[in-house]
Amino acid sequence: MKILVINSGSSSIKYQLFEVTDGNDEYEVLARGQADRIGITGSTLEQKRSDGAKLHRYGEIKDHKQAINGILEMLQDSEKGVLQSLDDLWGVGHRVVHGGEDFTRSVRINKAVVKAIRKNADLAPLHNPPNLMGIQAVYEILPDIPQVAVFDTAIHQTMPRKAYMYGLPREQYKNYRIRRYGFHGTSHGYVAGQAAEALGRPLRDLKIITCHLGNGGSITAFEDGKSIDTSMGFTPLAGIVMGTRSGDLDPYIPLHMMENEGLSVSQVSAIMNKQGGLLGICGRRDMRDIRSAVVEGDREAAEAVEMYVYSIQKYIGAYAAAMNGVDAIVFTAGVGENEHHIRASVLENFGFLGLKVDVEANRNHETVITTEDSAVAGLVIHTDEELVIARDTYRLISEVESEKV
Repeated sequence: MKILVINSGSSSIKYQLFEVTDGNDEYEVLARGQADRIGITGSTLEQKRSDGAKLHRYGEIKDHKQAINGILEMLQDSEKGVLQSLDDLWGVGHRVVHGGEDFTRSVRINKAVVKAIRKNADLAPLHNPPNLMGIQAVYEILPDIPQVAVFDTAIHQTMPRKAYMYGLPREQYKNYRIRRYGFHGTSHGYVAGQAAEALGRPLRDLKIITCHLGNGGSITAFEDGKSIDTSMGFTPLAGIVMGTRSGDLDPYIPLHMMENEGLSVSQVSAIMNKQGGLLGICGRRDMRDIRSAVVEGDREAAEAVEMYVYSIQKYIGAYAAAMNGVDAIVFTAGVGENEHHIRASVLENFGFLGLKVDVEANRNHETVITTEDSAVAGLVIHTDEELVIARDTYRLISEVESEKV
């Protein structure tokens, strides 16, 4: 059984094709690729098979339907493809960023689901519309194939009201759904589960703090197997310092900038979302470049790292207090998985919890990076959001198929 996983952006589509072994929970990636610069000059399609065989195609890709067609053609390529025909496809899973309060889990896509995703587009205007473009393109090309939506926000719908409500007039929530939603949920849920497995304990028995640290970043607290708080809020702007996002700010700062500099809403949004964070502090957004600059004596780069680490430490400390303890702290995503210096700096302030870093294990990026006698476990877990989407797609389609029998 083959499942196609699609992550559809405004000008790109990333995809992976999985082979699922029925009953064994085994998922093999047969191919992965990307359609890039959709609707822009210089469009490309590229695909890499699991054995390393590559395909590249160049030429105009005017819209998402043409991009999906191109992806399906590459998957069926006579020499370097992995599908004999489109009849081999069992289902398609989509990453959808914002499900609002409508979705607490992944769902089979139908007209009502599409309508709800469209309704929530005002909460994620840069993400939900292109997510829908991918869904619509598949409908037009393969109208009979089952499709599944997996939401970044769904896992955080278990947060209690005290965690997701803001100190605003209730009308703002009732009329405009202004509340904390959280993001990166697919990643947080996956690595929390993997950490529990690595520790040999049920997730529901653990208090876990997961740190998804990439160009975007967020921290989530899991108690009783559920997300009970997370650092991103109404939008992905809130929380820790990120690559280009400011993270938490005094709410009056944007108003101050508008009043004193005559900036528009869109200009202030650009400053906070695209010109802020590490980029705004030191002129660099990639932690590898920042680390190199620190070695060369760049003081602004060093300050950026200090601010980044401190913002993470504050959330870990807050969530340890919120849960009245913590059993494990998990690092994932590009920075979390690859930058041992950052992990060491973040964890050095948690000796008061009985946490002891194993220096060699951390430097070697091992799964467990704390000593055997550490009261709190530190772990590095590779995130795999596409696998989560494939699993949910297979599960939801299987449930419907079993009902037919």
